[in-house]
Amino acid sequence: MAERSSTPDHPQGKFPGGLRRRLGLSDAVVIGLGSMLGAGIFAALGPAARAAGAGLLAGLVVAAVIAYCNATSSARLAARYPVSGGTYVYGRERLGEFWGFAAGWSFVVGKTASCAAMALTVGAYVWPDRAHAVAVAAVVTMTAVNYRGVEKSALLTRIVVAVVLGVLAAVVVAAFTTGHADTERLVFDTEVTVGGILRSAGLLFFAFAGYARIATLAEEVRDPSRTIPRAIPLALAITLAVYTVVAVAALGVLGPQRLAGATAPLSQVVQVTGVAWLEPVVRAGAAAAALGSLLALTLGVSRTVLAMARDRYLPQALSAVHSRFGVPHRAEIGVGVLVAVVAATADVGSAIGFSSFGVLLYYAVANASAWTLTAAENRPPRVIPVLGLLGCLVLAFTLPWTAVATGVAATAMGVTVYVIRARARRRASGNGAAS
Repeated sequence: MAERSSTPDHPQGKFPGGLRRRLGLSDAVVIGLGSMLGAGIFAALGPAARAAGAGLLAGLVVAAVIAYCNATSSARLAARYPVSGGTYVYGRERLGEFWGFAAGWSFVVGKTASCAAMALTVGAYVWPDRAHAVAVAAVVTMTAVNYRGVEKSALLTRIVVAVVLGVLAAVVVAAFTTGHADTERLVFDTEVTVGGILRSAGLLFFAFAGYARIATLAEEVRDPSRTIPRAIPLALAITLAVYTVVAVAALGVLGPQRLAGATAPLSQVVQVTGVAWLEPVVRAGAAAAALGSLLALTLGVSRTVLAMARDRYLPQALSAVHSRFGVPHRAEIGVGVLVAVVAATADVGSAIGFSSFGVLLYYAVANASAWTLTAAENRPPRVIPVLGLLGCLVLAFTLPWTAVATGVAATAMGVTVYVIRARARRRASGNGAAS
């Protein structure tokens, strides 16, 4: 186990330009909801149905169980280490520098793909013929909002979450009150396999990963030792309830095959039920949901970049905090530029699989870190980090082979970066000692 540092107790002392603690419980929950809602409902249901048919409901349960383990481990660790960086910090403090870097790298790479997927979802719903251009514009806009301060980001996310929940409620009511939903479509057929269920769980996990945004914002949360352990499970429980109801409604109306082939499944649900006037509302809600996810996701990625830059695993210039707005402005701009490039060149499907692989590795490190907590540090029951660690690894390597291949390649690139930076740091340290 790595030697403990004083970072969690005195983050402002170690980093004089520390962030301001301005977020309360409701703000933290809303930021988590803004990351999770929209990502799953509007982007992951179709791929999950293609993987498992009606078995996606079982996949949803598996993903939720793993997400709960990850959330519990993350909450206990975030209360112990209430500084920006999330599992990058936890892995470094509990397991050693390499594992911290591995977690941070996986998070930044995976969530950059998530941000691009959300931006492309906005483009697909707002202007399909110019989806990439709209996606880039969305990234620029959300980066500008984040630059103005986390309080404004939390306020906008709160509005987006309210709009999305209203739209989803309307879709569910239409599905269950027009007589088009059939419970027989929820029954598993012989084509549903364990592998398919696990693959769908891995894809649906993409939708649950938003609670990490709460942990990565720990340095900006008031009373983090109490707020974060309450906010993460609450945001996860609300999201699971919403996902379950909407998934049952979509399957009940469309059936597994039609849902698997749908590019905009909730819009198609509205079409089948005959409530045509609701379709433009659903499209607007999808765009709003994706924008909310994009807003909260870029917040989390920039804070992890901030933490890695502080430790000089990324360029130190990215660790600057704006004197007026109190945000890591250079990290936010850097993340925005990278996401814009990916959004201009990638597609939604590949982005989801690649993102899931990276984020699952990130949480594998979180669970391994939580295992090392002592009873005095309020460790979770031992079964939780064990189940979370094993579940993350299984889901990561049952994803589509293209996602696994690109994920392994990105991980290898990260290891190379770590080796190069570590050697440079050792040389710098040796030269300093010699002088």
